[in-house]
Amino acid sequence: MEIRLGELTFDVAVSGPADGPAVLLLHGFPQSHHCWDEVVEQLNASGYRTIAPDQRGYSPLARPAAVADYDIPLLAADAVGILDALDLPQAHIVGHDWGAIVAWNLAVRHPGRALTLTALSVPHPAAFAWAREHDPDQRQRSTYIDLFRTEGKAEDVLLAEDGERLRQTLTPPLTADQAAPHLALLGNRPALTGALNWYRAINPSLGDLGPCTVPTTYIWSTQDRALGRAGAERCVQYVTGKYRFVEVEGLTHWIPEQAPKLVAEEIIKLATA
Repeated sequence: MEIRLGELTFDVAVSGPADGPAVLLLHGFPQSHHCWDEVVEQLNASGYRTIAPDQRGYSPLARPAAVADYDIPLLAADAVGILDALDLPQAHIVGHDWGAIVAWNLAVRHPGRALTLTALSVPHPAAFAWAREHDPDQRQRSTYIDLFRTEGKAEDVLLAEDGERLRQTLTPPLTADQAAPHLALLGNRPALTGALNWYRAINPSLGDLGPCTVPTTYIWSTQDRALGRAGAERCVQYVTGKYRFVEVEGLTHWIPEQAPKLVAEEIIKLATA
């Protein structure tokens, strides 16, 4: 379905029983709402209603040109606006990668809207900011961000040779079928620029986020090439509500596709605690 928020129109996949507990699922880069497909199947079968948007820059009709239009508070406001449009005063909030950053911000800045928070891969933004500044391992892991922030060059590199570098960010470990909808969405320059503008809008205030007070589960995988242990273990310092850290051995960054059953089980476990 399409949801219009001001001048922007978002593509949103809504499924499951209309009267079921609502779960808002926020994807990361370079993906789309389809990263949640198998998680959605599990949640719907358990009686949950799922809302999975293609976020700002990803939905073709929600792709403003200015980098400033991708500031984190605006991205979090999009998520709240989608809940408003569906007449949902509250939901269980789930995010992966950049979607996790949006989810953390939603839970901290709009705690009355978040029943629970399940964050995948990216810890509380203050923990991530600390790790980038103080942990050499995380600084090394984050060097790709400099490329992604370089307007024009990043698009040239990722789209060269029919998008081979973009494809390599996902496969392996994702299968060709799992990666296909993401590549179809982002395999053109306007879409890729919209997605990369999330990186280009990063400013020093990224880590200036207060503690999370809502019940939270943070899931981190040991083979994540982008997010190291220092930030993952520091996350607990920025959550004052009920907190659970789930460390998954052997998985890479792409937790929603690689472990959909585990993700759904953790969402439900937190929702029913």
